[in-house]
Amino acid sequence: MKTRTLVLAGMALVMFGTSCVSSRKFKAQTDRLESLNQSFSKAQSELNACENARNGYKTQIEGLNKQIDDLNKQVDYFKANNNQVLNQLENLAVISGSQAESIKKSIENIGRKDAYIYGLQNSMAQKDSLNMALVLNLKGAIGNLNDKDVNIKVDKGVVYIDISDKMLFKSGSYEITEQASTVLGKVAKVLLNQPNIEFMVEGHTDNVAFRKGDLQDNWDLSVKRATSVVRLLQTKYGMDPSKMTAAGRSEYLPVSSNETTEGKSANRRTRIVILPQLDQFFKLLETKQ
Repeated sequence: MKTRTLVLAGMALVMFGTSCVSSRKFKAQTDRLESLNQSFSKAQSELNACENARNGYKTQIEGLNKQIDDLNKQVDYFKANNNQVLNQLENLAVISGSQAESIKKSIENIGRKDAYIYGLQNSMAQKDSLNMALVLNLKGAIGNLNDKDVNIKVDKGVVYIDISDKMLFKSGSYEITEQASTVLGKVAKVLLNQPNIEFMVEGHTDNVAFRKGDLQDNWDLSVKRATSVVRLLQTKYGMDPSKMTAAGRSEYLPVSSNETTEGKSANRRTRIVILPQLDQFFKLLETKQ
């Protein structure tokens, strides 16, 4: 009887031990599956962001290609007219000096227009490449932050970085939080590698009336928040102050409806706008004498 009792007790211990081992293995596999799902979600989010950026560039490129096609049609028209004139002149025994000079200038103008179109194509391709590289560098530097808190996009050739105010400031305040300093430091690291870039920092609010301390309204709050960001980028991260502009937009440029809590949250943001280099663009459009 004692022997039987000992055998049953041993079998119970073996079964209990096996159950514990299986439970630990199951939990380990469950944890690993959860980690893989999180990694997959992050990769999917980054892929979606890149797809959105690529679609934006595709639309811009289609518009620019249409402009180029129009210019090429004009060039073809001028070339056809020029060839017609030359064919007519072949039948003339003599042409005057003024006529010869006019023909020469027409040919030179056509050549300059061809060169202009070629330069425009190269400039647009270079600008698009630089914008795409900048967006990818910013996304890589900022990393796995929530897309609802930090949004980087390109619209009509301009790069925008939107950061929700809950990441930068406490409610009703323009003092930058410690978390905000980390995020802005990552942005500054990328922008410092592009010394010729100029940008504007815009403060935005929702439409809830505001008045606190020295702040009179949402105009004051939005401007103070913009200058706080600019000041930090200058003093802590060494950004060139001559390349920065601070602006307050108050509640008047919303990205969502203020009728919902989510909409108000989206509208309370700080936007960094990478400004296009208009001086170079205008130089490109100058008429060569």
